[in-house]
Amino acid sequence: MKFVYKKKQRVNKVTNEYAIEAKGLVKVFGDQRAVDGVDLSIPKGMVYGFLGPNGAGKTTTIRMLATLLQPDGGEAHIFGHDIVSEAGKVREHISLTGQYASIDEDLTGVENLVILSKLAGYSRKEAKERAKELLVAFGLGEAAKKQVKNYSGGMRRRIDIAASLISTPDLLFLDEPTTGLDPRSRNQVWEIVRTLVKAGTTVLLTTQYLEEADQLADRIAVINHGKIIAEGTSRELKASVGAGTLHVQLENSDHEEKAMAILQEKLQTSIHSLPEGGSLSAQVGDASLVAKALGDLTNENIPVSDFSLAKPSLDEVFLTLTGEKTEEKEETK
Repeated sequence: MKFVYKKKQRVNKVTNEYAIEAKGLVKVFGDQRAVDGVDLSIPKGMVYGFLGPNGAGKTTTIRMLATLLQPDGGEAHIFGHDIVSEAGKVREHISLTGQYASIDEDLTGVENLVILSKLAGYSRKEAKERAKELLVAFGLGEAAKKQVKNYSGGMRRRIDIAASLISTPDLLFLDEPTTGLDPRSRNQVWEIVRTLVKAGTTVLLTTQYLEEADQLADRIAVINHGKIIAEGTSRELKASVGAGTLHVQLENSDHEEKAMAILQEKLQTSIHSLPEGGSLSAQVGDASLVAKALGDLTNENIPVSDFSLAKPSLDEVFLTLTGEKTEEKEETK
């Protein structure tokens, strides 16, 4: 994708080291603390993943940082500007693409982008040029004169992101940008994100898709019940739950009970019997113990036909940290 990067002309230049700094951010709806003391420090020029299940507080946090909601407690700054007292200055630096397309479906792709470009301050001629640049960059040139209601899901997401980039922001909030997309369309959105970051934009990406966070994010925060429960690189988060998962396939399922006892003693962890006969698994904290445990099986005349030690995935990280999957609950606020 050849993306044409156009910055806003503004008096308030970005000089702060951090794109986002938040301390003790709180938002309450009735008796529910949707966001409960969130702290964030996000340097400029990266993709920062915000991972959690529906209802965890991701979208509510985004809406506060984007000045769409006022916090009930704590504070936050975008490039040094307070999100409450300097909301106008914050908006000069940001753009938000929500979970659902926000363009007019009865208009064509080019009509949508021309109108939004004019609202952003472009002349009519400049607006047409910018709309054409974006449509071509996002692979929508041939669909420019089609009504958006006739676009596929992937095309809608691409034009929605394009609309957010008419004047390319210093900070882009992407709230679950690939929800419901097929793998090809999802990969296209990922490439757009990578291109933006290379050009200088900081991206705060909320997602339910663990693979998406693994692919794109330089650092990841895991949020649950309104609280940040873990933060770090993908590698650091995976390391926090142990060395990985050990799978052992015995040649004879009659040895299963004895093998489980030996592995449990040596690995100091719970051993699980899988439905396939003679198949065992365990979460391993120390990889160095695995060779010793397998050696003990051999010494006890318990042949092993196959084994593997897989590195933990972000899915396993999330399940370990929260005990639930990322798509279990629905966020309504």
